[in-house]
Amino acid sequence: MAPKWQELADELRALIVNGDLKPGQTLPQIRDLVEQGKGSKTTVQAAYKALEAEGLIAPSRGHGTVVLERPVLKRLGTERYDKAKWRDGDEVAFIADRKASNRPYQRSDQTQTVSRVPAPAQVAEAHGLPAGAEVYARARLVKEQGRPTHTLTSYYRPEHVEGTRLVDPTPGPAGRGGGFRVLYEAGYEPDSMKEVLHSRMPTPQERELLQLRPGEPVVELHRTTYTADGTVIEYAIGVHAASRFSWEYRFQIPDSAHVQKGVPQK
Repeated sequence: MAPKWQELADELRALIVNGDLKPGQTLPQIRDLVEQGKGSKTTVQAAYKALEAEGLIAPSRGHGTVVLERPVLKRLGTERYDKAKWRDGDEVAFIADRKASNRPYQRSDQTQTVSRVPAPAQVAEAHGLPAGAEVYARARLVKEQGRPTHTLTSYYRPEHVEGTRLVDPTPGPAGRGGGFRVLYEAGYEPDSMKEVLHSRMPTPQERELLQLRPGEPVVELHRTTYTADGTVIEYAIGVHAASRFSWEYRFQIPDSAHVQKGVPQK
């Protein structure tokens, strides 16, 4: 059974997330919640401190405790992968999200470890490799102003990336234009991709690494990147703190009936 302060924090958090308590609105005085039977002064203070640590509320001189704005990062869909961003410029995907969200960033917000490992089953299947074949795993941790937002581990065939910046563990993107630019310059131009998303509860390790509040889910992303001839050049698995992102997709609506009749799409 959860401690009393956590139950109260969950109750207040739900009011904030659902919009019943709006940004700028003042929370009840601690003594008022005590009188309402929500718990002792110590219990209410602990609940408030937990919500303050999550960035949901903050004390305001002369106004008590107020609800803060909760800006989330826009995790763009197709626009974040625009070739003009990484092929012709230096705007890698996580930076594209920061710019779209009008948020500051540093290239060192991304750190990584690189290792050569036996391919997990789904990775081997995606790359069309035999079970246990070695791949490069490039595991990134991305932060915003020191707070983790997500992890992303990309798996590559060794022959695609051996000797390139993609196997360099230096913090930050893999040079100008990042990983996609590296693949492009190596003759493996990213042409299309598939993304599969699902939500789940985090593992204890993920909860600690992403500094998640109790009960917060994560969004798991599986991304497969292909060249024009269908070669898989990257299989990536990301784990995102659910409360720190909004997912935004804009795309042309397909018309399969016209395609089947031989009428080209506009």
